Amino acid sequence: MRVKYILLIVFIITTLTSNAQDIWKGFEHLFVPAKNYIVYKTTTEINIDGEPSESDWKRATWSEYFNDIEGEGKPKPRHQTRVKMLWDNTNLYILAKLEEPHIWAYYITKDMIVYHENDFEIFIDPNRDTHNYYEFEINAQNTLFDLFMNRPYIKGGRANIKWNAEGFKSAVSLDGSLNNPNDIDKSWTAEIAIPFSSLTTDGDFIQPENRDVWKINFSRVQWKTEVVDGKYVKKINPATNKHFPEYNWVWSPQGVINMHYPERWSMVQFSNIPQSQ
Repeated sequence: MRVKYILLIVFIITTLTSNAQDIWKGFEHLFVPAKNYIVYKTTTEINIDGEPSESDWKRATWSEYFNDIEGEGKPKPRHQTRVKMLWDNTNLYILAKLEEPHIWAYYITKDMIVYHENDFEIFIDPNRDTHNYYEFEINAQNTLFDLFMNRPYIKGGRANIKWNAEGFKSAVSLDGSLNNPNDIDKSWTAEIAIPFSSLTTDGDFIQPENRDVWKINFSRVQWKTEVVDGKYVKKINPATNKHFPEYNWVWSPQGVINMHYPERWSMVQFSNIPQSQ
C-alpha cells in the first residue's frame, strides 16, 4: 500500500508540473527578470552641457545596450543605445548615448508630443508602488515633453501634461549634423539633471538615501523615415496608408509594447559610495 501511495503522489506531482508548464507556455517573455543598476554618488559638480567630460562620468558604468521592448525574441535594435546614471543630494543625473546615422528633430516647443519624432524617454517611480510616476521625453533638438501619471492607463490613469519638472536641466550634443539628409551621422548624446524636489505634485518628494531603490526605465522611439523635399518625414505604409509603427527600444524589456507597465521597470539602487575606477 505504501508503494501505491508513493506512486500516486509522484503521478500527481508530475501531472501538475507538466500542466503548469503548458499554462505558461508562450508567456515566458513576461517573466524575464528586470534589469538593475547601482547609481553611485558624484564627487564633483556635474555641468549639464551635453559633454560628459567629468571624471565621475568617465568612471560610471554603462548600462546594457537596449533591446526591443518585447524582449529577446524580437529583432535586435538597428542602432545601439545605452545609459549611465549618477546622483548627489539634489539631482539624479542621466547620460544617454544614441547611435543614429540620420539625426533629425523638428519639434522645438516644450510639451509638444515628442514621441511623434525620434526621442529618448525616462520613466521614474520613486516609491515603486506603480502609481504616481513621472515621464520625460527629449528629442535631438533638446525639446522636453514631461508629464505625470497618477496611475497607468490600463488602470484609468490620465497623463497630466500641464505638470512641469521644476529645475529640470538637459543638454544635447551631436556627433554629426541635425536635419541634414546629405551626410551620415554617428550619434547624439543627452545629458540630464532631474531634481528630486521636482518629482512631486503637492510639494512633498522622496529624497533618496543610501541603499534606497527606485523603479526606473528608459525607452527610445525610432521611426522609419524617408527624405521628401530635403526634409525627413515618417514613412507611410502603402498597405495601410498610415505611418509604419515605430520601433521601441528599451533598457529593461517590458514583454509588451507598452511602457506604462511600471511593474516591469528596472530596479535602481542609490549608493553613497563614489564610483570606483
